[in-house]
This record gives sequence, structure tokens and C-alpha cells, in this order.
Amino acid sequence: MSAANSDTIQRFLLEDLDIRGAHVRLGTSWQAILKNRNFPPAVTRLLGEMTAITSLIGGNLKQAGRLTFQLRGDGQIPMMVVDCTAGLNVRGYASVDSVPADDASLQTLLGSGRLLMTLDIEDAAQPFQSYVPIEGDTLAQVFEHYLELSEQQPAWLMLYADAEGAAGLFLQKLPDADIRDADGWSRVTQLAQTLKNEELKGLDSVELLTRLFHEETVRIYEARRVEHNFPPDRDKIATMLRSLGHEEIERIISEHGEVIVNDDLSNHRYDFSPEEARALFEQAPTLH
Repeated sequence: MSAANSDTIQRFLLEDLDIRGAHVRLGTSWQAILKNRNFPPAVTRLLGEMTAITSLIGGNLKQAGRLTFQLRGDGQIPMMVVDCTAGLNVRGYASVDSVPADDASLQTLLGSGRLLMTLDIEDAAQPFQSYVPIEGDTLAQVFEHYLELSEQQPAWLMLYADAEGAAGLFLQKLPDADIRDADGWSRVTQLAQTLKNEELKGLDSVELLTRLFHEETVRIYEARRVEHNFPPDRDKIATMLRSLGHEEIERIISEHGEVIVNDDLSNHRYDFSPEEARALFEQAPTLH
């Protein structure tokens, strides 16, 4: 995946068919999410696919906000979460109970459970949430089911990820599509199904859309950048530790010899020696 063309979402519209879509390719941002994590290949694949589709949906929101998807089940991956800011800053994490086979099925990886969506809009009184059961043999099918229920319009997805990159193609039938062309949705999804994983990940959006839909009128919108930019914030963690109280910190030190905080979602670890942890209370700000 070329660094120059990766980490972008490209939205488009098949104008004569009233079918919209988007193509995402993640390279540098995805590798930053994976850094130092050593996930098994099956977990890397699934988390990468979820990062791609979260970015796609985040880039198509009608109201800007922080979008979070959680998958919770009783399989080998009991929890997986990806969130995406309005500015398309993404992060993600998966908890793993046991090392799955490289070719493990979605049922083995996730088991029975649900997909939970949370949308936190800045001016809203509280976040909006919805959830659906995990249904489908692939993560693409799980999200197709979610999108059809939540937006009342058919959607088609292709997702792919490995340790080098993640990518996705999204198509959605809009309300007037059948009026425009009764065969349009069927024709377009059949064309999309000819796409190979290597093309999904390797081709830039213009090449991919030309390859698939060269006989259609395609309006291409301005591409948007996706990033993973969550720098460490030791001061924030220090404030959190102060809120636990001096007694609790002493208990942690006595049991573990130090205080360690793992921010799994942003992929940071914070280590406080006993002296550093105790000094937090000496340096606590004075209220006037």
C-alpha cells in the first residue's frame, strides 16, 4: 500500500443509479494502532476490518460526532472496540481469551453476542446508542445487517485487513435507486463482488472505481484523511490516580510494588514508581 494514497476515505456517488459509496485504505494509522500489540493474525484481521468499517461509517455521518462500535460476545475475542472522532481520528482494541487459529470462523472468534453503536454528538444531552445481535458469517455481513436495520436501506460491504493495512468498500442503495434503474443495485453489487482483496487494499480509489464502474457516471468527492493520533497524556492519568485516593494507591503499591495503568484503547502504558505515585498527592493542586 503506497503511503501517499493510504489513510484516506473517498466518498462517491453513482449519479444515474442513486447509489452512494465510499472506499477506505488505512496504512500508517492502522500500523500505529497495532504497534507493540502482537495480536494473533485472526485478531489482527478482525480488528483491522472493524477499524476500516468504523472509519467508513464515521466518514458518512450526517451529524459529526464521536462514533464507537463495540462487539461483545462469548467467543475467543470477548470484546472488541473501535472509535472514530468527527475528524476521523481512529483507535481500537481487542481483548483475547485464547489464541485463535489463523483461519478461525467469525462464530469461533466472537460467538454469540451483540454489536453496540454509540454516537456522541457535542451538543446532544446524552449519547445515542443502538445495538443489534451479531448475525452473519463475516464482519462485513454483521455490519450489512446493522446498516440495513439502522438506516432502512440495503448496504453492501467488502472488508480486508492484515498486519500491513486495512481497507473497505461500502455501497448503499438510496431511496430512489429502483426508480432510476430497477437493475442498478443488482448490477453494481455483482460488479463489486469481482473485486479481489489485493485490489481493495492496493488500488487507490480512482483506480478502483474506474476498474469496477467504468460504464457508470461516478461523482467523486474530496478525499478525507484518517489518522491515529492519541499522544500520551500522563497528567490526565495522574489526575485519575489522585481521584482514587492516597489509601488506594498505597494498597496498589503494597500488592504490586508500583502503579501501572494501561490505556488499551489509545495503546499507552503508564508506569509510576512508588515514589512517583506518592508524590502525586504532594503535588496535588490547592483549591482556593
